[in-house]
Amino acid sequence: MHINTIHSMRIYPALATETRTHVETDCAAFHLNRQSQTMRIWACLERGPIRPIRINGRLAWPVAVLRELLAGGTSK
Repeated sequence: MHINTIHSMRIYPALATETRTHVETDCAAFHLNRQSQTMRIWACLERGPIRPIRINGRLAWPVAVLRELLAGGTSK
């Protein structure tokens, strides 16, 4: 199986049951129905509807803001 196929088969918990305060880029992209690279571009340019925090060079996306965006709100 190709690595991208395996990667796209990951299953993430529903945001309603998510207990973490922040999630990794792939999980955030899954919930927002975006590509991971789109999320990275938003982070790099600081122009997307959501901004991550950086932890030792890795992006962590706030679950509360993901929930707000999916409910029709805006982060900015």
